[in-house]
Amino acid sequence: MATRIPPLSAPYPGESAAVLRRMMPSGEEPIALFRTFARNLPLAQALHGWGSYQLSRRLSLGLRDRELVIDRTCARCGCEYEWGVHVARFADRAGLTTEEITSLTHGSSADPCWTGERDRLLIDTADALHDGHDIDDTLWARLSTHFSPEQILDLLMLCGWYQAISFTARATRLPPEPGAPRFDMFRATDARDGV
Repeated sequence: MATRIPPLSAPYPGESAAVLRRMMPSGEEPIALFRTFARNLPLAQALHGWGSYQLSRRLSLGLRDRELVIDRTCARCGCEYEWGVHVARFADRAGLTTEEITSLTHGSSADPCWTGERDRLLIDTADALHDGHDIDDTLWARLSTHFSPEQILDLLMLCGWYQAISFTARATRLPPEPGAPRFDMFRATDARDGV
């Protein structure tokens, strides 16, 4: 399927090149999502500020918490592009196992790989926001015992941010980044299938 808004290609025009340099770690080529956003420079500049916060140490959630939420949100949105970017770049650093990535992609918080309440809460929250765009009182009470108000606010905005990213990547039909994993590389096994 053809990309609906083709990402900019190198050589990038002056201001676009500057924005793209700021969006990526030093020496790395910009990913297709950023090159797509660079077609609208005011948007790209605004997104860079917010995205930088979401992926920084200023976020009140740690790396593992953040990546659980991002991977689950992107998987639930069916956004293989952004899910693949994050699994490739951050899964190892976040300590995510193959079983956990498989569960985030195809399973639920009830899967046996989730032994900690904190991880289950993050998955349940991403699911509740995806499915009902809200958090019921029971889940809110559970969240409040493990996360501070600051962390809950960051969690809510992180889910929303990666839904917006997922919508954009899917609607523009961005193909996966070269070498990025695909959903089908992480298949859930079912005991009923004898697998």
